[in-house]
Amino acid sequence: MRTSAMASTGNQVKESVFAWEGKDKTGKTVRGELRAGGVAVVNVTLRRQGIMVTKVKKKVYRSGRKVTDKDITLFTRQLATMMKAGVPLLQSFDIVGKGHANPSVSKLIMDLRADIETGTSLNQAFRKFPLYFDPLFCNLVGAGEQAGILEDLLTRLAIYKEKTLAMKAKIKSALTYPIAILAVAFIVTAVIMIWVVPAFKEVFTSFGADLPAPTLFVMAMSEFFVNNWYIMLLVVFWSVYFFFESWKRSIRMQQAMDRLLLRVPVFGDVIRKATVARWTRTLSTMFAAGVPLVEALDSVGGAAGNAVYLEATRKIQNEVSTGTSLTVAMQNVEVFPNMVTQMVSIGEESGALDAMLGKVADFYEDEVDEAVASLAALMEPAIMVILGVLIGGLVVAMYLPIFKLGSVV
Repeated sequence: MRTSAMASTGNQVKESVFAWEGKDKTGKTVRGELRAGGVAVVNVTLRRQGIMVTKVKKKVYRSGRKVTDKDITLFTRQLATMMKAGVPLLQSFDIVGKGHANPSVSKLIMDLRADIETGTSLNQAFRKFPLYFDPLFCNLVGAGEQAGILEDLLTRLAIYKEKTLAMKAKIKSALTYPIAILAVAFIVTAVIMIWVVPAFKEVFTSFGADLPAPTLFVMAMSEFFVNNWYIMLLVVFWSVYFFFESWKRSIRMQQAMDRLLLRVPVFGDVIRKATVARWTRTLSTMFAAGVPLVEALDSVGGAAGNAVYLEATRKIQNEVSTGTSLTVAMQNVEVFPNMVTQMVSIGEESGALDAMLGKVADFYEDEVDEAVASLAALMEPAIMVILGVLIGGLVVAMYLPIFKLGSVV
């Protein structure tokens, strides 16, 4: 039975989850959970169902870590597996929610369960939490509910999210290593400039001889570091903060950065392949679920994760809605490789567009795997050379006067 939302002076009452215990008409002890605006609402609702309530307690969830994409992906896979096995929906939510290690995820799942128990559809329950379930997720679940193939759609959705998560992890791993090395190199350089070089400077002052040009240059840089290190630290901090805030708040900034990322040597090619893989995988999943092509393209652009492909997808959607074929529309935007448009053309002609898009996604996911592996192998010697030139150059510059003194002696 659906619990109506109570309102006080036009404002909706905040609902909570209550654990209750009581006896049914046969005297049997029953227990459960109910989402409501208060204890009184729980009592009234259960009394109407013929249950004599003996105990009601508001559930308090301890705070946990943030709900991540990995948590949502695991939840989707577990729910799909249980529904495939014939476990009832509410019982599936109970099993997954109560057994999760992250209290934040448990609370989210039990909130969803409470909504569904009161008569809300699964699709509508997910839409109440847009921070965790995007339109693509909700649209696929809604299509599965309408067509009566929710188990199959949840399985497809789980596969899609697992592949997307794996792709993001590979891209992050490719970028994390060089960023970490450069950060360490910056710290080591700062330590040398602020503490090590001044110690050498005091020794060289007593020589009373002209110092080599590289040594003078390093000492001048060191003096600048010592006198202005706090200003440099603030500039770096505020630059990074301003950059990320601008990226989050400014659409133009996002578009400019996304275009720049696609043009970066080596990395740009990997990012482009990963974007194409996500784009085709999303469209394949939506189309296979029976979502109309024009409607499916609404979710595809955002799922690609790149402003260039989002803008291209909107143009494709406009052309497709006026009767243009998907192949021609994709060729007109000029952001997809020729192989992709050819496979889409074959899929449209054969009536197996979802299968062809899936094959394209598989191909580009494999390409990303190989590119990331080769990138890691190529970057290690390049980073070693950079570090050797930077740190080695500083060390040599500081030891040149000692070598010169040794030759004089």
